[in-house]
Order: sequence, then C-alpha cells, then structure tokens
Amino acid sequence: MKRVIISGIGVSIPEASISNEELVASFNAWVDMENPKREAAGEPLLQKSDVAFIEYASGVKNRHVLVHDGILDPERMAPRIPPRADEELSVMAEFGVASARRAIADAGIEPGDIDMVICAASHHQRPYPAIAIEIQNALGIPGAAFDMGLGCSSAAAGLHVAYNLVRTGAQRRVLVVTPEIITGHLNFRDRQTHFIFGDASTAVILEPIEEGETRPGRFEVLDTRGWTQFSNNIRTNFGFLLRAGQEDTSVVEMEGNMIKQVGNKVFKEVTVAGHRFIVNFLADHGLTPHDVRRFWLHQANARMNAMILKLAFGHDVGHDRAPMVLERLGNTAAAGAVIALYENHKDLKSGDIGLLCAFGAGYSIGSALLRMM
Repeated sequence: MKRVIISGIGVSIPEASISNEELVASFNAWVDMENPKREAAGEPLLQKSDVAFIEYASGVKNRHVLVHDGILDPERMAPRIPPRADEELSVMAEFGVASARRAIADAGIEPGDIDMVICAASHHQRPYPAIAIEIQNALGIPGAAFDMGLGCSSAAAGLHVAYNLVRTGAQRRVLVVTPEIITGHLNFRDRQTHFIFGDASTAVILEPIEEGETRPGRFEVLDTRGWTQFSNNIRTNFGFLLRAGQEDTSVVEMEGNMIKQVGNKVFKEVTVAGHRFIVNFLADHGLTPHDVRRFWLHQANARMNAMILKLAFGHDVGHDRAPMVLERLGNTAAAGAVIALYENHKDLKSGDIGLLCAFGAGYSIGSALLRMM
C-alpha cells in the first residue's frame, strides 16, 4: 500500500451574501402576504422568523449564495438561475471548476497530471452526463470521472474513496470536487430550515508519495472511515419519480418535497453518534481526542459541534482546537469541513494530528485522520 497525501486544496466562496436580518425580513413579509389565505382556510401561520432564534438554534449569522437574485423576493423566495443550453458549461460544473483550478494550482500540477475526478456533493444538478465528467472535460483531465453523494458527508466520503484508490495504486492522482449550490434546493418558506444553508465549492487532490518522502506543509492521510444508519429525520423527496406520482404531470409540486428535518431529534442523535464515531476511530489508532491538535468538523450547528467535543474531552473546547466558519458562511453542506480545514491549518507543526469529520443525512458520518508533514 502506498502512502497518500492531500497535495492541494481549493475553495470558492461566492461574493453575494445574505444576513439574518435580510432573511428574516423576507420571510416575515411572505408570512404577512400568505396569512390571509391561510386564515381563510383555518390554517394560519402563527410563527414568524426571528434573528435571535436563528443565532441561538444554529450559530449562523450570515451566508454566501451563488445567486442572490430572487431569494429575498417574497413573491419568489428562490434563486433565479436561468437554464443553460446543453452545449454550455452547467452552473454546478462551473462552480466546481472554480475550486478545482485553485486546488490544482495549490498542488503545483497540471490538469493532465490527474487521472480521476469525483464530484462528491449533497445535491447534483442532473443525473447524467455526470457532473464529474463535465468538470473533467472542462479542465482537460484524462482518465475517468463519476458522481457520488452522501448528504453533508459527501466530501468526506469522496476522500474515503479517493484515498483507497490511490493507496492501492488503482489511481495515480484523484481530484475530489464538492460544488454545493444548496440554496437551489432550500425551502426559504420553511421557518425551521430557511436560515441554515449557504453555497460554496471545494476541491482536494490526493496523490501518493514514496516511502521516506516528505512534503512539508502538506497532510499525510493516515486513514479514512465512513458510517451510516438509516434515518428520516433529515430528508428530501425531490426526485425524478415525483412527477409520476402527480395527476398533473406538467407541474412538479415542491411543497413538502424540499429539504426538511426534525431539528431536535437530529441534534440529539447526531451528537451521540458523532461523539462515539470520533472516539472509536481515534482509539483504533491508539489515540484519544487529547492527541488531536485540530478538529475540522461539519459546519452545520455550533452547539452540536461544541457538545460533541465536550463529550469527547470532558470540557469545553475553543476555536483554536475546533475552528468554525459557520457564523459567516452558514451550513455549506459537504463543503463546510473542507473550508474549515483550508482556512485553519497553516499554523500546524510537523507531526500534528488533525481530524476532518462530517455528519449528514442518512444518517452518515465520514472522516479522515491527517498528520501534518
């Protein structure tokens, strides 16, 4: 088996952003418009959104979005992303290419040096041609490409696959791209979820190194691991069979079929599962949480991350040990943990151990144990 490193990381965060105050004003304006109809039907919307509630429940204060237009319009409340011709680069592939180019530059290689592309994201713009193949074509990468998804654990799952392909010698160099345009699938009229997500794209490159070789400033991947357990507490029902279940097949009903979650159950169950996973994964390598210099956890909920680490350490853990980007970016789905890694690793010393770990729908957990070279 070959030793494997992360030789390049790239991140693309859209310029446009939306504050909690803007999001709340839009949501509440929609409630005021909608309630006369709901009251007539005997089903009024009793709760408006609130900035204090959002910040307490999630820790999110701001989020960046790929397309701002349309989201805050109470008449629409969805990004306005016009369709592109089949011959044009798709929106998702374009977003993925942006972070991929940065990862390639960071690795100091050319696209032709890569022989596989994995597009690992929580949502994909279409089933085929695969977005990964489109990204591969746009960059001029030889070899093969495929899409995969595991909710917010997708990037970590992509790392798991790429790591094992490279260490066995099946692939020479793998690019894992995670373009998350999750605002396109978010119900901005759902009080429980409208504030959670933002958009971002990340990319990482994995390649082998020779025994005894060192690459200062890069991470060696010591191991990766995944875990899943079925749960309906985070779910979307939007898919190709939705149209087939409706009498009027000319219109696809989105209400009730976009992202939904039972927040209190997700918080409790994922906190317990995440803590157990981390402790057991580390123990299998003769480590405890105290041996880990830095944790880059899924950026979904600040209180959840704090509780997972408090259970692991027996006390509260600060930003230096477990940095958060959630406050300013929101939950960027599978991209979040990679962004936390990208922004918070250059101060680490040779030999320092780090753990990237993401939690997602499924339930799912994916992790990579890293050591600074």
